[in-house]
Amino acid sequence: MTDPHNAGWESWLQKWFVRLLIPAILVNAGGLLIDILEPDGALYATIAKTIAQRGDFVNLYRDGADWLDKPHFPFWMAALSFRFLGINGFAYKFPALLFWGLGAWYTWRLALSVYGKPVAQLSTLIYVSAAHLVISNNDVRAEPYLTGLIIGSVYHFYKASRAPASRQRAGQSERLWLHLVAGSLFAGAALMTKGPFVLITIAGGLILDWVIGREWSQFRGLRWWIAIVLTALFTLPEIYCLYVQFDCHPEKHVFDHTGVSGVRWFFWDSQFGRFFNTGPIRGSGDPFFYFHTLLWAFLPWSILLYVAVIQKCRGIGRRRPTAGVAGDWICLGSALSSFALFSLSRFQLPHYLNILFPFFSILTAGYLYGIRRKGEQQFVRIVQGIINVILPVLLLLLCWFFHFSRWPVILAGLAILSLLPFLLFRGKDLPVSFTRSFWLAMLVFAFINFGLYPAILQYQAGTQAGRWIGRNPGISAVYIPWESPDNFSIEFYSPVPVLRIPTDSLPTVLSKGPAIVFAPSSFRDSLQKRGYSVDDLQQFPNFHISQLTGEFLNARTRPSVLEEYSLLRVNHR
Repeated sequence: MTDPHNAGWESWLQKWFVRLLIPAILVNAGGLLIDILEPDGALYATIAKTIAQRGDFVNLYRDGADWLDKPHFPFWMAALSFRFLGINGFAYKFPALLFWGLGAWYTWRLALSVYGKPVAQLSTLIYVSAAHLVISNNDVRAEPYLTGLIIGSVYHFYKASRAPASRQRAGQSERLWLHLVAGSLFAGAALMTKGPFVLITIAGGLILDWVIGREWSQFRGLRWWIAIVLTALFTLPEIYCLYVQFDCHPEKHVFDHTGVSGVRWFFWDSQFGRFFNTGPIRGSGDPFFYFHTLLWAFLPWSILLYVAVIQKCRGIGRRRPTAGVAGDWICLGSALSSFALFSLSRFQLPHYLNILFPFFSILTAGYLYGIRRKGEQQFVRIVQGIINVILPVLLLLLCWFFHFSRWPVILAGLAILSLLPFLLFRGKDLPVSFTRSFWLAMLVFAFINFGLYPAILQYQAGTQAGRWIGRNPGISAVYIPWESPDNFSIEFYSPVPVLRIPTDSLPTVLSKGPAIVFAPSSFRDSLQKRGYSVDDLQQFPNFHISQLTGEFLNARTRPSVLEEYSLLRVNHR
């Protein structure tokens, strides 16, 4: 029977759920058509390219040297995609998009199992329209994989926790084993993507739910010991690869040391080393970093998320699960345990939060669907109304400052599209505010994917140089001096080998004829001082576009922050 308080939500979802979901999927998929961003995305794509070309799925290499920084699973997925679809940006991003879609599916499944269809539909719409998930489907790293794997593991373990183990109910007992195996498989793949800390996110919510529900028998259940064993078994491929590449070869130089254990790195340095800031890769953490990061990363739903979490935390003291259902505390436990861990860590990056977005989406959807008081409804309308004004204003300012090609026409089109949701969706109901926010978020993300990124990627010199090499046959290899900054996009997009060498090795290279060198244009003077003949083949403006600044976005100040790179033909005088 339909809840009279939520009849508006349910009728709206019945009409609009699919109509909003399809364009959101298309906007997220738009990242498939965009070049890979420096530095991390291009580095990971280059590593996967090496795997695909060599057929070596055990060893990870960067610039021909052993590389120990991330586990294997995302590289395996990208390399397999390269084998089937060819080596290109689409093939690199495609498997990540599938795992993002897996995250949407399991967000739906978990919310449906715990709260019912309307909350599941709202959760899915929030998930596909959260800002940093859309960004991560473009700037692909490990997070799209983790997002799908972790929520998938949590869902299957939740279902396993509800399934009886009695042999008298054979059908449900079979489903118990199915969920245990599936949950463990996803957990093992997540471990092979990021390391042991993912288990905190997977287990944190289940443990909180059992404690609040006083399900003490869960802690003694044989099924969870079986899940631990299965997860360990599914993680063995990663342990094997690290052992073969590093532990079997203590003579290798890694992080400027010999005798480095890949297995120890996986279980300690890659996770606890970063958390305690004692590992080879260090950072400087701020305990409030993720509090303000969420303000933009979970737009347009970030304020609602804060309110939803606060209300849910208040409910812990009352111990009143929503509708009395088991599983009500899973999302809060998974989100808060990991959020606290990230905030206390000394190594922090915005995209680390992405794995929590499925849980955030369900929490926010449950809050929206459960609102009863008029004052609270008015608060949501005001908050989303402010966001619905800020988003298009920022978009129009960006268009004006950047000066895209034919920017007056684009500006006029964006202004019209920004006004449409206010003309098409009228009223004071919460679904109206939600639809406007969803529309405007999709407008912003569509413009970023199909307008902003194609424009700014013209200033990623390595990508443009790699494509130029492909259009100009006759070049057999490209060399990058060690003194030059890392530039992985040219390694990925160049159809010929790109080799990083010390400048002192150039005479050996030149003994076979002229060499093509890719470096900042200022490096030309250094080569000429060394006595080489240097000719410019092509110049490329460059900017670190994964870290945009106001000076770069402003067309008037952009030339002052651009660095010039060149393809140089170098020879003896």
